[in-house]
This record gives sequence, structure tokens and C-alpha cells, in this order.
Amino acid sequence: MKENLFDVLIYLFENYMDSEEDAVPDLDVLTGELLEAGFHKPEINKAFEWLESLTERDSLGTAFVAASTFRIFSAEEMARLDSESRGLLFFLEQSGILSAPNREVVLDRLMALDTEEISLDELKWVVLMVLFSQPDQDNAYARMEDFVYEAIPVYLH
Repeated sequence: MKENLFDVLIYLFENYMDSEEDAVPDLDVLTGELLEAGFHKPEINKAFEWLESLTERDSLGTAFVAASTFRIFSAEEMARLDSESRGLLFFLEQSGILSAPNREVVLDRLMALDTEEISLDELKWVVLMVLFSQPDQDNAYARMEDFVYEAIPVYLH
């Protein structure tokens, strides 16, 4: 099985983070299940670190107070995010799904993925994971969930 960090994150999200159950198994049990599912230890460890960093960045949102911001992408972000992905980020922010602070968390987590180029699907999933991890983002999460799972255009909501 050719997997990467993103594949492990999607597996974890679909099986644990987005489930109705509140109980997530401990790391040893979860690691065992991921190994049985065909993932390798290095990718599993990277996924746990990625998720831990996501929860640490929850406080990033309190640093931004301005109602509107102007974002210039860094050279690394430009190299890894194509124009369609950057456009989607701006669209999600303009449509109220992403706030400026959450946009920054999304960009931080995208840059932490182990891929040279970030696909549009990876971007959508990372946005979904970030919104899921943030308090009081239920409406934005639901709108993004429809966009990711059902491919409903966001502008219809």
C-alpha cells in the first residue's frame, strides 16, 4: 500500500474525528489498528504529530482581531498551492466559511503535509479538519462538509 501522511489523516478523520462516538481509543490501540489497516509506523507518527499541532494552533485564532485582512502568499505557499487552490481559499473566506485566523491555521497545516504540491482535494479536507477542531464553527463545518462529501457548490448555501 502506497500511503502518505494525508492518507492516514483521512483515515483517522473518517473513522474517529467525524464519528458520533466520543470515545477515541488510546494511541497504542489506534496505532495497532492503523498498522492492521496497512499504514506504516512513520506515517502514523507523522499523522499524530500533525493532529497534535492542529490542536496547539487552536489558539492562533485569538491573535487576529481585524475584520478584514489582505493575504500575500509566501514563495513556498505559491510553489505548493496552485492558483485554483489559492482561489478556493479566498472564496471560502469571502463566503464566510473560513475566517482569517482559520485560513492561517489551514495554511500552516497544509505546509506541514509531506507533499510537494497540494491538491484541491487535500486543501478541502484540511479545511474540514481545521473547522472541525475549532470551537463555534459548526455552521462553517457543515457547509464545508457538504462541499467535501457531496460536491455541492458552496455558493448554493
